[in-house]
Amino acid sequence: MSKIIISCDSTADMPENLIKDLDIKVYGLPVILGDKKHIDGVDVMPADLFKYADETGRLATTSAANVADYTELFKGYTEDGSTVIHFIISSTMSAAYNNACIAAEDMENVYVINSKNLSSGIGYQVIVAAQMAKAGASAEEILNKLNDMQEKMDCTFILDTLKYLHKGGRCSAVAALGANVLKLKPCIEVRNGEMRVGKKYRGKLTNVLCEYTDNIIAQKDDIVPDVAFVTHTCLTDELPNMVADRLEKSGIFDKIYKVNASSSIAVHCGPDTLGIIFLHRNRI
Repeated sequence: MSKIIISCDSTADMPENLIKDLDIKVYGLPVILGDKKHIDGVDVMPADLFKYADETGRLATTSAANVADYTELFKGYTEDGSTVIHFIISSTMSAAYNNACIAAEDMENVYVINSKNLSSGIGYQVIVAAQMAKAGASAEEILNKLNDMQEKMDCTFILDTLKYLHKGGRCSAVAALGANVLKLKPCIEVRNGEMRVGKKYRGKLTNVLCEYTDNIIAQKDDIVPDVAFVTHTCLTDELPNMVADRLEKSGIFDKIYKVNASSSIAVHCGPDTLGIIFLHRNRI
């Protein structure tokens, strides 16, 4: 059996210690600030994006890796005969999946995974795949597990501001203004690979996050207790600590990871975005 390499684009948000311990390969995507190209996680962090937006009034942008990029990446991983399982943000959110599939067409030992998710919704799948590979599972066993996981993954997040979605063309000016006036904090849900607006919370962000967390805790009978991810773009630890503590006190989860979102994710949602990612026992 050939060695299995688990890799992903930098849109998969995971704890740094697990990336290292499980030898997960992360491909940093390009992030553009003005006319300068940076590499996500290498020379640009979310704080840099927010500072740039505040100082210039413009947003940084991202671009999908092209076919040539993925071809070079996959050839580098497979030159010793290894098998590669590479995870990418939902195909409905980026051209990256299609580009990677084209690159892998003539490579028998490369599997490109449409995660049907984003951020730690991808990262959760990557970690499980890496744990299985480390335990000696075959590529087929890993792929079967992923198919089951994707139907049970719960990835939602609360936005503090719609400014970034609005400037990025993903939210109308009227919706952004209305949310601001009414102090609305929308919950964005990932379902079937697409983002949609769920419950619209109202009030101070701290109060909203407490209510949001309690709504998740209320689903405890249908939650797989292994792990939850509290993934965020906060510049301080106050809010993620508050949410993680609330989850811990519920006694539902065996392990709770606080994860800093990548620049590739933060550029679209802005500061003080926070999400909770976990797995249901049954299909959503």
